[in-house]
Amino acid sequence: MRVSPQKARLVLDLIRGRKVEDALNTLAFTKKRVAATVEKLLRSAVENANYLSAEKNIDVDVDRLYVKQAIANDGPRMKRIRPAPQGRAYRYVRRISHLELVLAERGKDREGVANVVSEETAAAKAPARRKAVNAKRKTAGKKKTVVAK
Repeated sequence: MRVSPQKARLVLDLIRGRKVEDALNTLAFTKKRVAATVEKLLRSAVENANYLSAEKNIDVDVDRLYVKQAIANDGPRMKRIRPAPQGRAYRYVRRISHLELVLAERGKDREGVANVVSEETAAAKAPARRKAVNAKRKTAGKKKTVVAK
């Protein structure tokens, strides 16, 4: 998005942790230029959740979704030059931000949070993570010894 991350974070802070319905209402009445883009992004995320529940047979209740994470990171910067008096030139930077929204589903019978990610995907990633952590632990404890002959 062609807006500075600082300005985008002002809007994203308003919707973080809210239910999707409340977040959409907040964005509709926010008087910031970036609010329209964030609203479009949020609607896209909700449609992705609908797609998961309808086509991929993953149990997602759209009514219980909330904005779990809302981040605006720096993108590439465009450096520009503005003419200045007496033949000089002033440099300025046009900032770009990468917007990221993560929706999650509040649990019915438990206090925790159920993510939109499927359980099969999470289960498949868990052993690989454990192997990587165990490999780091094994190599961290060993000291390298050099024997001169």
